Amino acid sequence: MGSVGLVRTTTKEIAREAGCSEAALYKHFRDKEESFVGVLRERAPRLADELDELLGQAGEGDVAENLRTVARMAVAFYRQSFPMAGSLFASPELLAAHRRKLDPPEYGPQQPTARLAGYLAAEQRIGRLSTGFVPESAAALLVGACFHRAFLTVFWGPDAPETGALRPADDEEFAAQAVHALLAGVGRQDAE
Repeated sequence: MGSVGLVRTTTKEIAREAGCSEAALYKHFRDKEESFVGVLRERAPRLADELDELLGQAGEGDVAENLRTVARMAVAFYRQSFPMAGSLFASPELLAAHRRKLDPPEYGPQQPTARLAGYLAAEQRIGRLSTGFVPESAAALLVGACFHRAFLTVFWGPDAPETGALRPADDEEFAAQAVHALLAGVGRQDAE
């Protein structure tokens, strides 16, 4: 599903990749779509769980380095998820089924941003981020930048044009620049 999408993936291929028979696959999932939702549900919490661990580490380490770690992890997560997510959005029925299965809602796609905002708010409460910093907006900016970075790398693949379609070219430098922009701010300091 991650390489060719849901529509072109057969249950026979899924079973082969999982190392089981098709019959065994159907003992766990009613159909291919349900297996797809199961994979998304299994993968989505990984990023959110990592961010929960970060929340428990508020006050530890360097905030910028913690955020660079988040950025690298989020880019990798979204890059891996894009091929499957494309299938999800290509089918209104599948998207609706996926939304219905988000019970409890803490499995929804909003969770990485919400959990990162929780970490930023904790750092703010202990004085490691300024009081003018808005954790929810900052989290949305960083997660959005990571999502966009992942989109561009999947879109261009290894053949990104040299014209700057993917700047910086390296994920490590992307993480450093994104976190610097987030923490240093952009534009005038007195802007409202």
